[in-house]
Amino acid sequence: MENSILESIGVEIIGVMSPVSICMFLVVLLVYVVTPNTPNSAVIQTAANLVYLEAPTDTTTQKIEGSLLNALVFIILISLVTFLMVLLYYYNCTNFLKYYMRFSTFVVLGSMGGSIFLSIIQHFSIPVDSITCMILLFNFTIVGALSGFSQGIPIFLRQGYMVLLGIIVAAWFTKLPEWTTWTLLVALALYDLVAVLAPGGPLKLLVELAQSREEELPALIYESRPTINQANGRGGSLGLLVTGATDSSSVELQPITRSNEGNQGRVSPQNYSASDYSTGGVGNLPTNEIDIEETSPLVSNFRERQSTSSGSSEFSTIDVDRLRARNLENRDGEISEEASPLVDLINLENEREGRRNAVVGGGGVESESILTAGIKLGLGDFIFYSVLVGRAAMYDLMTVYACYLGIISGLGCTLLLLSVCQKALPALPISITLGVVFYFCTRLIMEPFLVGTSTNLMMF
Repeated sequence: MENSILESIGVEIIGVMSPVSICMFLVVLLVYVVTPNTPNSAVIQTAANLVYLEAPTDTTTQKIEGSLLNALVFIILISLVTFLMVLLYYYNCTNFLKYYMRFSTFVVLGSMGGSIFLSIIQHFSIPVDSITCMILLFNFTIVGALSGFSQGIPIFLRQGYMVLLGIIVAAWFTKLPEWTTWTLLVALALYDLVAVLAPGGPLKLLVELAQSREEELPALIYESRPTINQANGRGGSLGLLVTGATDSSSVELQPITRSNEGNQGRVSPQNYSASDYSTGGVGNLPTNEIDIEETSPLVSNFRERQSTSSGSSEFSTIDVDRLRARNLENRDGEISEEASPLVDLINLENEREGRRNAVVGGGGVESESILTAGIKLGLGDFIFYSVLVGRAAMYDLMTVYACYLGIISGLGCTLLLLSVCQKALPALPISITLGVVFYFCTRLIMEPFLVGTSTNLMMF
């Protein structure tokens, strides 16, 4: 009845992987250009290292214990904040959540983004005065704060700001100590798995609330493409003249191909345009193509309405309730509910409206029946993918390539599972697991092997 999600999953995967790749690439550039890895580089104090601040002189045991405590406290804080969001959303505080997201976006772009912007200016010695810099930064942050939940914003602008937010936050998280970073990434992958799949998980509750209300999640989410309303084109494969129930409880008439062995002919869509039906062209169809009176009760009612309303030329929609009553009166019960194409069509539309979105957590990927909306990837996934690659960039480019391949492979597997399962799935576990495994395998096994073979001229 409609195209399978697997037929277009390649386009959807590319639409998500491209911004993720751009985000990771720019974070790696920022790590190399703006925040070089030096022994005396400052360690920032954030919510991710409230308990333990790693020092170079600490032992390995102290670093492991401290990083585990930092990860535990950070997961607890995230859980509390997520449950608070669920509670506010449950009590319909959606506007408050949207304003909070806008304020958070403004703060991140203005403070953290402004700091990175000033670092770039100083590094490249860009000649710009402070007044111009402040005006540019203020306009940049205002547009970014309004782009998230405002109507009429171009999709490419919203996508660009979501990627920029991921780059800015990820660049700051790369300043965390090494042990804390790796422990935090693994802990977040486990938390994402529980929060999305476990009964009573905060992300699972939030997604179910949004689905029950048929609303968008009040969160910062990257949308691969804008939502497209295809209600008028879904009935083409039904083989019926009636092709779509509109929101105003009416039926639109469009010419489509229909093969009917019990009738005398068929209607060809290439011979008659939609204007033929909207301006009284139905009566001009040749009788050797189709006997309209015998095949469609809707057209006979349509002719009656046209003859009684000579002053109007638009008859593209027919009221559903009135049409049912007149069909029952004129046909004396000859048309049953099982045989009525209108009833079949309405049932089909109700089934399609009842389908739920599939959301992937972490910040979440959302896939509303792939024909009507693109896959949506949460901002948290952008951030922690880029943190992993940024941390790998502080060691060697070989580990960067390995981590990138692991993350992209994991994301592809997650999206394929999303298309098959059609239910909420976490986005971080597979990608983070592959990325961490690839990093340590490359650093501990592949790099010593390649360096040894290259220095001994066994491979060059």
